[in-house]
Amino acid sequence: MRIISLNVNGLRSAARKGLAEWLALPPRWDVLCVQEVKAQEPDLPAELLALNRAKGHFHFALKKGYSGVALYSRRRPQRVLTGFGNQEFDAEGRYVRVDFADLSVISVYFPSGSSSPERQAAKFRFLAAFFPHLAALRREGREVVLCGDWNIAHHEIDLKNWRGNQKNSGFLPEERAWLSRVFEEQGWVDVYRRLHPEATGEAYTWWSNRGAAWEKNVGWRIDYQIATPGIATRAHRAQVYKAARFSDHAPLLIDYRP
Repeated sequence: MRIISLNVNGLRSAARKGLAEWLALPPRWDVLCVQEVKAQEPDLPAELLALNRAKGHFHFALKKGYSGVALYSRRRPQRVLTGFGNQEFDAEGRYVRVDFADLSVISVYFPSGSSSPERQAAKFRFLAAFFPHLAALRREGREVVLCGDWNIAHHEIDLKNWRGNQKNSGFLPEERAWLSRVFEEQGWVDVYRRLHPEATGEAYTWWSNRGAAWEKNVGWRIDYQIATPGIATRAHRAQVYKAARFSDHAPLLIDYRP
């Protein structure tokens, strides 16, 4: 089973850059999680409501052209849920979950706090609300994979210029400590890091559009597949795809054994 996660920074924009054509290439994928759709359903053509015969399940933001997530699955899910029960952030279109018989896959988009102190405060509210939600997911006893742009680089090896970013959103001590608690207290697994514990530059998934960051590989690893331990141990291959660019993020591909 192949699961892909990608912040598209505008689904229609990514489509114009060849996203659908890339997804049509072998090997076949099973689930695609995307973030920052930046559209409402009437804005999307039929070929983006379903990709490669995989139906899309969407959580659109109330604000036009903002946020939004989607999850495309080849298998028909038993249940689809949008939002995680928080009025403030559910209005921003940040969470869609599909349940299969033995597995739940979630596409999630964490807020960025880089634009203003007010948005950083909102990000901290999101973290405070999402931590107990993660705990509730663990109590369900299901295998779960949460895919998405978490907007946090966890360790120093997860970004190029870590020294200069210690006071910047995305690498604040409070954010990194929160992510450590997710792993250490709740038992979630960073699947890519489990397979590639020492990876540095090849692990980056986002590059600023400023200062030739892509060309110089001045990146951040902020896109994750975070999973329950059972399915995490079934992951056997993980890569960040960089041969083509569809947005300022790169797709994270992970293969799981049945």
